[in-house]
Amino acid sequence: MLKSAKVEEKTGSLEPVKTLDCIGLYCPEPLFRTREQIDSIAPGEILEVFADDPAAEEDLKRFAKRTGNEIVDFGKTDDVLRFLIRRRSVIP
Repeated sequence: MLKSAKVEEKTGSLEPVKTLDCIGLYCPEPLFRTREQIDSIAPGEILEVFADDPAAEEDLKRFAKRTGNEIVDFGKTDDVLRFLIRRRSVIP
């Protein structure tokens, strides 16, 4: 049974504008939900993603590179992965 991803909106220029909780979700759900949420924020804003699926590390790093988004921070505590992903700026 899949858990629902939780999205929390935040304010403040140094904080991510949204947090996506993908704990308990397995491939390809963290990737799908990250793509959906990154599309919902403005260029230059940051999405924070938490996941515990080991495949999420490679999937989300590849996704960011392929789409021109930037992983500005990545960390792992116990079995939880944390990503800060900046949405690519619009190219004129």
